[in-house]
Amino acid sequence: MASKKKPIRVGLVGMGRAGWATHVAEFEKRPGKFELVAACDPLAKRRALASEKFGCPVYKDVQDLIDDPNVEMVSIACRSNEHVQYALRGLKAGKIVNLEKPIALTYAQACKLRDGAAKAPGTLYIRHNRRFESAFHHIQEILATGVLGDLYEVKLRRHTFNRRDDWQMLIDCGGGQLMNWGPHIIDHGLILLDSPVRDMWCDLKRIAAVGDAEDHIKVILEGENGRVVDIEISGGVAIPAPAWTLYGTKGSLVCDERTIRMKYLDPKHKLPRRRAKVGTPEFYHQAEPDDLRWIEKEMPVAPETGASMESIWDALHDSIRNGADYPVPIDEIVEVMRVITEVKKRRTRLKIQPIGGTK
Repeated sequence: MASKKKPIRVGLVGMGRAGWATHVAEFEKRPGKFELVAACDPLAKRRALASEKFGCPVYKDVQDLIDDPNVEMVSIACRSNEHVQYALRGLKAGKIVNLEKPIALTYAQACKLRDGAAKAPGTLYIRHNRRFESAFHHIQEILATGVLGDLYEVKLRRHTFNRRDDWQMLIDCGGGQLMNWGPHIIDHGLILLDSPVRDMWCDLKRIAAVGDAEDHIKVILEGENGRVVDIEISGGVAIPAPAWTLYGTKGSLVCDERTIRMKYLDPKHKLPRRRAKVGTPEFYHQAEPDDLRWIEKEMPVAPETGASMESIWDALHDSIRNGADYPVPIDEIVEVMRVITEVKKRRTRLKIQPIGGTK
């Protein structure tokens, strides 16, 4: 149902893949909630396309868009290394700022952004749209039932094989998988860890992409609760592993983002008590058979919340127009940036192993 209130007037900074193909494509489906009233891009061709399609003012300079009195919300979808400066400008001007990930390139920058947002007349919203991912919501619903028992290990994977060659593979532009997919999956990992990080191990490599940034990262987080989250994001894996694998004391779950498979002990069946025996077993001793009764299920990803990544726009509108809590707190995303910065410091090595092309 369309909102009876006036749509939020959006000024979009960056008309590239994220801006045009994601921001605009998604909020266009919510015409009663959002309206593009201005756009900004350094490329004249993109400005002309925006002007032709939307009939709105277009700007080459970001400050001109921020100064446009008709712009209510500045939606920032430009290069990662420009996020902090433009967000702070928008906040200082009293605008609502919708900021793409990564919110910054370092933990120090993220803290500066958080502190600046607290003092500025504007309001900051973080676009971590994968907090609304359908599989993430469905898995959390399953965990809440307790059928898997105590969660002790989580494996999060995002695999592809891609000889990527755009600015996302250049360190000076804020590129690399740590800054691209990293904020999303590390955010998921910290939520599932459900504990302060006690220790971590990490490794970064470049396998298939060209440029000087990593396209393969491995981050293992250990929580103070003993839980382990194993994160792997790669553009150099030919056979992808499941996106989600969860191990609990009573069962396991695997998800490929479309289908969830589970195997867990029947909660209605009480297991008989067993004790280890100190004596020497007979030759060819086999463990005594156990009375395990398993329940196995396979189901499509379909959370009860109905969440999808585009739901972030509904949550954004509900917060701005109705004062609802926005489910992406800035402090939690600053913690994501703290972990990312620690990964950069602790990485064991960055192996440059391009299979083709040049830097």
